[in-house]
Amino acid sequence: MASNIIEFFGYSPDDLSEAAKDARKGRICPILGRQCVKTLSDGEISGVCTLKPKTRGPVICCPVRLYAKNYAILHDIAAIAFGSDFPMVPASALTSTLGECVAVFGRGWGKELRLPNRGKGGSYFVDWVLAHLDASGDLISFVAVEVQSIDTTGNYRAEREALIRGVSITKPSTAGFNWENVNKRIVPQLIYKGHVLRQEPLCQKGLFFVCPTPVYEKIKERLGGGLRSYPIQPGSLTIMWYDLGPEVRSGEIRELENRGHLTTTIDQIALAFTA
Repeated sequence: MASNIIEFFGYSPDDLSEAAKDARKGRICPILGRQCVKTLSDGEISGVCTLKPKTRGPVICCPVRLYAKNYAILHDIAAIAFGSDFPMVPASALTSTLGECVAVFGRGWGKELRLPNRGKGGSYFVDWVLAHLDASGDLISFVAVEVQSIDTTGNYRAEREALIRGVSITKPSTAGFNWENVNKRIVPQLIYKGHVLRQEPLCQKGLFFVCPTPVYEKIKERLGGGLRSYPIQPGSLTIMWYDLGPEVRSGEIRELENRGHLTTTIDQIALAFTA
């Protein structure tokens, strides 16, 4: 089912404010404050944050859109895992005078970390690691974080080009969503990474997974809809889902809102997936 662009370089396609026009002209992602990193197959900058099918709400299709409000999702996770009283510091900016804090490893904050290789397969990275450090800089515990949106199928190139040029859209979009990736890639990687992390003594709060609300709904559907809730623990998986807030005035960007979270276990996910 075809979907249309409803967020383009961070703004509504109908937004004719100077901020929106400047973002399109400079190919700027207002979430990160620099050039958009999402590209088409030929390397052209995409600029498409969110698509909307005709029969359902918006679907965020760029993971960077989930980093709104200066990576608020990481603060949400740190509050659940460690409490909200500790400053969050990029790993690249750590000093011995910071005191107790949460060190952040990830793109733009510090390098991504490779998971230990527990077999003969390829290596895996996690998007983020949040490390709780004591006042001496020693590691107390850590959590790993995966952030996923959803890949698209079809083509929205003609619609995108019309928006860039500021002309009427004459060729309809054929864009859709690759929901099969939930089965082929997203859930299997969560299971694998969760099992690896459970073997780490200081990973006491498990793995966190951040995604748009429709992706969570597809995962829940694929797993039979009956995931049991567990306390956060080693080997747990905490899923946090987000969606766009209400429409806003010209020149403004819609808020990103947390719509809920669920903590279960990697064993429950694996059992439901194979069943």
